[in-house]
Amino acid sequence: MTHSFHIPVLGLAFSIDSPLKVARFGISSVISIVDDELIERIREYYCQLNNKEYLPIKKTDTDFRSHRISSYLNLVSQLVQEQIEHMRTEFFEKGSEIDRYFQLIPESHPAKKIYQDMLSETDIVEKAKKKQNLRTFIKAGDIDVNIMSKVDKINYDKNGNALEDTFSDALAALRGYANSQLQSSVILSAGMNPKLYAYVAELPAFWQKEDGSFDKKITLKVSDFRSALIQAKYLAKKGVWVSEFRVESGLNCGGHAFATDGFLLGPILAEFKNKKLELQQELFHIYQQYWNQQDKNFQQAPPIKYTVQGGVGTASEHQFLLQYYEFDAVGWGSPFLLVPEATTVDEETLKALTTSEEHDFYISEASPLGVPFNNFRKSSAERLRIKRIQEGRPGSPCKKKYLVSNIDFGSEPLCTASRAYQHKKIQELKAKSLEQKDYDKEFARITEKTCLCDGLAVPAYLKYDILKPKEQKAVSICPGPNTVWFKNKYSLDQMINHIYGKYDLIQNDNRPFLFISELQLYVAHIKKYVEMNADTVNDKKIKYLEKFKNQLLEGIAYYNRLKNDLKGFSSHVIDNIPEQLKNAEIELAEVKF
Repeated sequence: MTHSFHIPVLGLAFSIDSPLKVARFGISSVISIVDDELIERIREYYCQLNNKEYLPIKKTDTDFRSHRISSYLNLVSQLVQEQIEHMRTEFFEKGSEIDRYFQLIPESHPAKKIYQDMLSETDIVEKAKKKQNLRTFIKAGDIDVNIMSKVDKINYDKNGNALEDTFSDALAALRGYANSQLQSSVILSAGMNPKLYAYVAELPAFWQKEDGSFDKKITLKVSDFRSALIQAKYLAKKGVWVSEFRVESGLNCGGHAFATDGFLLGPILAEFKNKKLELQQELFHIYQQYWNQQDKNFQQAPPIKYTVQGGVGTASEHQFLLQYYEFDAVGWGSPFLLVPEATTVDEETLKALTTSEEHDFYISEASPLGVPFNNFRKSSAERLRIKRIQEGRPGSPCKKKYLVSNIDFGSEPLCTASRAYQHKKIQELKAKSLEQKDYDKEFARITEKTCLCDGLAVPAYLKYDILKPKEQKAVSICPGPNTVWFKNKYSLDQMINHIYGKYDLIQNDNRPFLFISELQLYVAHIKKYVEMNADTVNDKKIKYLEKFKNQLLEGIAYYNRLKNDLKGFSSHVIDNIPEQLKNAEIELAEVKF
């Protein structure tokens, strides 16, 4: 692994082509493979840009979704390999990509000293030897993909008959990745989908080879240890090995926010750290039993990587997570939205991000999935949503239908952000003859849902000028709250140097330690829960509240002990922690039905 950070999946469009921008520098990144229409159009764009033959894959073609995904991933793989081969032939001179490659790698990388020695070498023959040695270190970052497990609608043929399960959205996407040339990982996120997990086991691309290696690996994105164990055991029983656990903060992240029941990131990471060996042994025992029945005798447990992401913003936090919790890498997501060399964000949205304030970032109920969603008040999609309500036409046209799930109005599922659904729901609401304040509250809940299929894809169309006539231009973006501390557009070099502590992009001493930021988000989350459920209190909700508060208090106690182990942080950050923890305790004491 060249770098100690990766770029996680960012919406649909924001990291759709990140590997083409950063993989040649050894940086791993993740492509969403939810939207095959976006993927097909980006494939066409890059084929034209690189003078490659483009053969369209039409929606009328058999298994078009899978083939679109495979074709795009193969193109990305091919282009990155060409970039790497070209870099290896370059001269080491100022401004060359090969020189930049070795400038960007961390000081701890074994090639860094060779590079520095090469620069100071005076003997021509020795200098040439060192240059040749350095070329052997050049390695592309991983081109990983992400599937949200539960975004898995059933598809139909032209006669309206349901296709078999293997043609559902998630399974077709997985097959597209499995059939591609990539040797990397699929990150399965957003919970367990038994149908999808069973399908993984059927695909030979994910089976362990005789030498112990894998062509395709499984990564689970999880919010806590228990979820990781349950999902990994389920897969192990089917002969599928989890090669990485990607632990993400429940709330201090971008995109969908899968809040835990009050479990905080620090204690979660400690549990992973303390149970790594136990976890690997338990999973291997189950995994080995399965393969023994298939007459394959694996004697040694494959390795497991542990990575963490969500709210990381400083070099001190980065190093602390790697060293104290003994994790392998850290994900830096939202800050990279401000790095055009790494991600794909349209200019209007980029400018809005750099001029944002804290209140512009908020956890909303905007997602049709019914999961809390990190929203951005200054997005053009949010402006369009409000405009449609004011014009008396709330909701969006529903064209792609990736998030259809609601069957309140018949057997054909609707998306809760769609105009069709919201119109029916508002008519139903009007029939209740509620008091105005209650009506307004329910109306706001219905119309808060926004179209993510179009909104999260359109930034790429705007950026590359491939928007079609009559397509809407409104952009949805889902940055984490940590984004507010980054106030400019940055180069790739600037962001990497920030991650590795060469200089600091955050010119504000008021930014709290990432664990404190997450704690504050959780306190706000449970306060909102109480507010939203104040009119429907029952024993179950009271017990949930008490359990949630107790978990947070245990987390606070853990942080009170942890503060003595925080090394490499400024005294300003450390000195504020006791008071910040005390304030959280006081706030929690006041949270009650």
